[in-house]
Amino acid sequence: MPINASIAKRAAPVAFGYVPLGAAFGFFAVKMNLAWYFALLTSVLIYSGSAQFLVVMLIAQSSGLFNIFLAIFLLSFRHFFYSIAMINEYKSMRGLKKLYAIFALTDETFALLKSFSLAEKDKADIYFGVSLLNHIYWIIGTILGVAIGSIAAFELNGIEFILTALFIALGVELFIKTKPIKPLIVSIAIALIAIAFTPKDDTLLIALLLSLLVLIVFREWFER
Repeated sequence: MPINASIAKRAAPVAFGYVPLGAAFGFFAVKMNLAWYFALLTSVLIYSGSAQFLVVMLIAQSSGLFNIFLAIFLLSFRHFFYSIAMINEYKSMRGLKKLYAIFALTDETFALLKSFSLAEKDKADIYFGVSLLNHIYWIIGTILGVAIGSIAAFELNGIEFILTALFIALGVELFIKTKPIKPLIVSIAIALIAIAFTPKDDTLLIALLLSLLVLIVFREWFER
């Protein structure tokens, strides 16, 4: 199924976050004196907003390739857990389409896809179409940011919060729809513990690992 009106409508919420934040990234990359094609390539090949900003910072600071790779790996490691959560949803997908859907599973795309109620026969096409369209939105934003950054001299401080706000909104919508009380309470508790007792740079990764451990150990309790 090609990208149609139905898929475009489902992906629309992410567009309002990805286009402006992608533009902020493109603008930032240009202002850090990096080539326009580098910004575009990172949006095509890395496609992880926070990791892309970090990569630009590290390159500007002349960091080594290993440090850059390690930073991307740690910052994007949470996507591994998203993939686990979507294994059953992607059963009907095959080949490159499935591999791409896994690659394109960003925070917001994950939250959006999990909010859908779809017939099994529709999942492959809609999941792939929405994931692809969200990626396109990010790339379009990057191109706009590169163009603006090349000719303008203004700042975009604080615009990165758009993505955080979008993810919160999608998360709230998912909660209203499924009302997962037990996972919500446990995840909040784990997040607070991680914030209080772990280094700031490792908080997200540790919280995710703890959440996975609790989910595995107490799976039967969560399913009651």
